[in-house]
Amino acid sequence: MTDEAAVPTVNVTDPRGDRWGARRFSLRGRVTLLAAACVAGAVALVSLCAYLIVQSNLYQQLDDNLLARAESAVQSPQVQTQLKQVPGAFLASADLQIGQLNGLTGELIYPQAGSPPPVGPSELRVATGGLPQSLRTDQATGTRVVALPADHGEAMVLAQSMAPTKRALNELAVVLFLVGGAGIVVAAGAGTAVARAGLRPVDRLTSAAERVAQTGDLRPIPVSGDDELARLTHSFNTMLGTVADSQERQRQLVADAGHELRTPLTSLRTNLELLLSASRPGARALPDEDRAEIEADIRGQIDELTQLIGDLVELARQDEPRELTERVELVDVVERALDRARRRAGEIEFDVTMQPWVLTGDNSALERAVLNLLDNAVKFSPRDARVRVSLRPLGDGTAVVEVADSGPGIAEEDLPKVFDRFYRSSEARTLPGSGLGLAIVKHAAERHGGAVYANRAAEGGALLTIRLPGAPG
Repeated sequence: MTDEAAVPTVNVTDPRGDRWGARRFSLRGRVTLLAAACVAGAVALVSLCAYLIVQSNLYQQLDDNLLARAESAVQSPQVQTQLKQVPGAFLASADLQIGQLNGLTGELIYPQAGSPPPVGPSELRVATGGLPQSLRTDQATGTRVVALPADHGEAMVLAQSMAPTKRALNELAVVLFLVGGAGIVVAAGAGTAVARAGLRPVDRLTSAAERVAQTGDLRPIPVSGDDELARLTHSFNTMLGTVADSQERQRQLVADAGHELRTPLTSLRTNLELLLSASRPGARALPDEDRAEIEADIRGQIDELTQLIGDLVELARQDEPRELTERVELVDVVERALDRARRRAGEIEFDVTMQPWVLTGDNSALERAVLNLLDNAVKFSPRDARVRVSLRPLGDGTAVVEVADSGPGIAEEDLPKVFDRFYRSSEARTLPGSGLGLAIVKHAAERHGGAVYANRAAEGGALLTIRLPGAPG
């Protein structure tokens, strides 16, 4: 006995993961095979139909000719020979078998120079008047036999060989087979040429994808033509452009974040080294006032780093593709943002006017955007000022959330840049912040199909606006 568990089994696969016994056709091979199969099917169908039609016509012609000659033989006059009188048709029947069958005696008279036609029950019934005529194929002799009634209880029987007809059909079958085979070979060659030419753009796309995977090179692929493969190449180039833009934004974000982080980290390191140096044995002690100032500076720098990291995380979350399928009551969003802003606004008050507005989107992202606008207004407004907040439809399928403050406003040269990442105007550089708050506002608005605007308010400060599509609530 053998122990089957002791016999190891090995599954051998090729480098692409296919089993050696299950190799696959390439797309070009499948196109060629499909073209050849379609032509083969069409040729086979046409050939079969042509063969059957020709066969039917040839046999019908044979039958019609045999019946016509049988009728002529029945109507032909009697001719006196040396022995007896015989039908005149006997003298003109060298190419077929002919005979006269007596229905009473079963005697068959036929030309002495010829051979008798096959006679069976059908011919006897015609001779006795049981059938008006008989037409059949005699398999034993390979002939077509016809019998027509004649005078005096007799029947004229004619038989013609089917060998010439079958020979013609065999020759037709050979011709159809050769022509069909040649058509299949030509179709396979044409399919190969078409597949090679048609799949050339696919080969370029494959090479480009492999190049991107190996080198990270996102250069677009040259496009030629205006067919479906050209559209596919355009789409692939669009995808490459999107990936390149995403990579560029990531590099810019990392560069900007590194630049913004460098200053607080350098200051934090300097302050920490100063505190550590003062705490070493034998070092001069720092005055309490200086120590308190350094510690306050460290706390401020940590808060700034915390806010910057939080804003970066928020931007990263907003970059994630998410379905916007939540019903958003914009009035509720603004009210929640106002509740949070009032808790850290101090003595600043908010003058609020709102009209209902509904859209499909992300509640938390919109709330964060509105809160950033409110925090920005509070940061730049003087003490005891009022921040004006309004939500109103424009009558064109969109509504705006406007936040106006009484601060120094935005310089004309800064208006196009205030929503850029890490951009801080000269007035804002001395204030806390990461420079990402308004960028988050812009990103949230664009995700919801809207836009953002910056202008000067009637109060003299900044007027920041979010415009969003939707419907009255």
